[in-house]
Amino acid sequence: MAEGNTLTAVTGTTELHAEPTALGLTAPAWVALAMLVVIGIMLFAKVPALIGRMLDGKIATIRQQLDEAAALRAEAEGLLAEAKKRDAASAGDAKAIVEHAEQEAKALIAKAQTDAADLVARRGQMAEDKIAAAERTALAEVRAKAADAATRAAASIIADTHGAGADKPLVDKAIAGLGRLN
Repeated sequence: MAEGNTLTAVTGTTELHAEPTALGLTAPAWVALAMLVVIGIMLFAKVPALIGRMLDGKIATIRQQLDEAAALRAEAEGLLAEAKKRDAASAGDAKAIVEHAEQEAKALIAKAQTDAADLVARRGQMAEDKIAAAERTALAEVRAKAADAATRAAASIIADTHGAGADKPLVDKAIAGLGRLN
């Protein structure tokens, strides 16, 4: 039966193997020595200082980015405050514009009502003038027809009642009156 590095024989004795060595050092010792040499070379080549400089550079870059971020944030806050001011100002302007528009609308409505009343009054006056003109025209036509009818009636009556004999004394009287001067 095999158990790890030891073998047990049928007799009950354990067999031991010797570990290999080089210059009197075993494998783990060589690994430790190699690690010490690598660490020594790193210290001699100033690798920790190089790593420190690299970290310092990275820290400086991060600080610069943080400063830029802080500046950007401050600028953004300033822009936000300015935008809020503009928003408040435009809200006030919008309110003023709405109030002005309402006042203008009220003025336009009042003017339209006044104009409508004036128009109705003018149209009413025009209608009354047309009616009066129509009445005058109708009255003139009636008078003209009445005068025409009276003239016809008078001509008819004169024609019926006056003959040539009745006209002679009138004509003679008119001729005699011509000879005398006023």
